[in-house]
Amino acid sequence: MFHCQLCTGPVSGEIRPPGSKSITNRALVCAALAGGSSTLRNALDCGDTQVMVTALQKLGLSIEWRKDTHTIIIQGCGGQVPVTTADLYVANSGTTVRFLTSFLASMQGKFTLDGVLRMQQRPINDLVRALNELGATIQCAPNGCPPVTISGNGFSQTTCHIAGSISSQFLSGLILAIGNSSLDIELHLTGTLVSQPYIQMTIDVLSAFGRTVSINNNDVYSSRGGQSITGIEYNIEPDASAASYFFATAAVTGGVVTVTGLSKDSIQGDIGFCDSLEQMGCKIEYGDDFIRVHGGVLTGIDIDMNAISDTVLTLAVVALFAEGPTVIRNVRHIRDKETDRITDLARELRRLGATVEEFEDGMTITPGKYHGDIIKTYDDHRMAMSFAIAGLRIPDVVISDPECCNKTYPNFLADLTALINN
Repeated sequence: MFHCQLCTGPVSGEIRPPGSKSITNRALVCAALAGGSSTLRNALDCGDTQVMVTALQKLGLSIEWRKDTHTIIIQGCGGQVPVTTADLYVANSGTTVRFLTSFLASMQGKFTLDGVLRMQQRPINDLVRALNELGATIQCAPNGCPPVTISGNGFSQTTCHIAGSISSQFLSGLILAIGNSSLDIELHLTGTLVSQPYIQMTIDVLSAFGRTVSINNNDVYSSRGGQSITGIEYNIEPDASAASYFFATAAVTGGVVTVTGLSKDSIQGDIGFCDSLEQMGCKIEYGDDFIRVHGGVLTGIDIDMNAISDTVLTLAVVALFAEGPTVIRNVRHIRDKETDRITDLARELRRLGATVEEFEDGMTITPGKYHGDIIKTYDDHRMAMSFAIAGLRIPDVVISDPECCNKTYPNFLADLTALINN
């Protein structure tokens, strides 16, 4: 249990979040595919990245993790992992299961990927179907979820189709995988793409390692064969999703919080969360190496959060302290995350006293008279971190399972406490 610390005044201070989980896992896959050695600086040490590193090591890659300096040195496999038969455990890491399914489909070998019970409820069938279109032989469970079995022979076909409405990680996984092919391959997107900024992030990271992916008409992603993925030194930005909790701290307490290491030029779409806070009444300053949020009088807004859906829970907590209702739309896909982030979020907001109307792809949050309670996290790191921000303003909020923060930000509660006690 974690008893949240109530703040009696504005919180002001400066903080640098750890490296981005999303970038770290993408860079790990690119470095694994590369010829030669790569050094990843400011790499995030958390549950999801540990799962990725352990899986890559089990596949025979040499990885040195210097945790005291947040540095990972990895010897790339040049396109084919040394171990060609392996059972891999992916816990509840969506990036790991979806990226490695694609990664291993591009190679020779027989592999299985499985995880916790919740992972066995998270969809992967559309990705499996697309990889099979490219010539892979992959099966998942009858419910369209892991475990996944791969009989890899590389890709023999040059076109596939992938749905964009379930998870952007499907398309990201495919983009990483076709970077390991000697063929000219086209990925055709069907339906509306969710979390689009994560696709550009994938393309940017892969490009840094030397492989270019082109986008035509916003729905065809193509990679020319014959390009090399080469080992490099790569600096990982601080995590913009993690930064949202510190930005929210300024918003709900009327303080001023500066996050260093990020700027408007970040490759992470979640810095767009600051635009949402600005709409609600905060003032935002951007520098070359910082973003500063000044809390203000908050007003409820009506917002499409499809592009920044990892920050839905953060904004929902900020909405508790706004004048008037806040409507969050177009995030149906977050029902398939670590937990159902619409139904379970609504339940916990009501537990504190808010009025919440849930609908299929979002919710309306109307502020109420609040009281403390024990918040269930559903083993979802973002539930724990978001409701810790609610506890800055609502007395006696208790987070039932703070250890779930280890998935992406093990030191979050300590860092938050240090910031508010600054």
